[in-house]
Amino acid sequence: MMIDYVVFILTHGRADNVVTYKTLKKCGYTGRIVLVIDNEDKQADEYYAKYGRENVFMFDKKAESEKCDTCDNLEDRRVILFARNVCFEISEKLGYKYFIELDDDYFGFSYSYASEDGKPRERKIKSLDKVFDAMWKFYLSTPAQTIAMAQRGDFVGGKENDILKNEKLKRKAMNSFFCSTERRFKFFGRINEDVNAYTTLGSRGVLFFTVPQVALHQEQTQSNKGGMTDIYLDGGTYRKSFYSVINMPSAVKVGMMGENQRLHHNIEWNNAVPRIVSETYRKE
Repeated sequence: MMIDYVVFILTHGRADNVVTYKTLKKCGYTGRIVLVIDNEDKQADEYYAKYGRENVFMFDKKAESEKCDTCDNLEDRRVILFARNVCFEISEKLGYKYFIELDDDYFGFSYSYASEDGKPRERKIKSLDKVFDAMWKFYLSTPAQTIAMAQRGDFVGGKENDILKNEKLKRKAMNSFFCSTERRFKFFGRINEDVNAYTTLGSRGVLFFTVPQVALHQEQTQSNKGGMTDIYLDGGTYRKSFYSVINMPSAVKVGMMGENQRLHHNIEWNNAVPRIVSETYRKE
């Protein structure tokens, strides 16, 4: 491996179905994996029995919740926000400067590209160690706070999609996060915490990037028992998206998306982040 790092899988209530663990192995990852669970998970003993105590880290969820800005006054802790933030501390406790955060429901990783006719294509990754090393190499060459792999939703729109029209990077990071304990940042908002972070912090000049050449494949939201499925079902996508409106009302609104016309956050990027101007336009 290029550097010494650990992969964290953030999981809750899915001891018998941590899909990402199997997928990492299948796709050629050979490094250390640690499952991050909280002390309110009733399946803790099952996690320990299946993966070994040395490969499972439990954190105090209530204590961590008191350090996080949830952007509301609710008491519901059935969210990933607290696990996202505590990973910086966990990584330090385990002796790692670098770590990757992953959710627990990925069933594949793929190279993503446009074919000659401009349509999206993908090829399964079988050498994930090399892919992660390449991601780390890019991360360390930039001042980015974090970088992420693309998601399949990033390629919606066929050949008219911006990525497939040769867009090199996106100014966001969702779902997967390559992080350093020396480049700390906070997620916030009970739900949609990743969008809240990259829009709000991005508006202040903090860099978040998605590398579109590699993508993760995730189970459909609300279809997999455990995790955050219950809270999504309780609140729906309108509530989820509105946390981002609360944080960045100048750039985020709730609108309809996709063929099923479901409610989702829409970002006006001209209002969201500063533009990076080429050095060729610098005035002496």
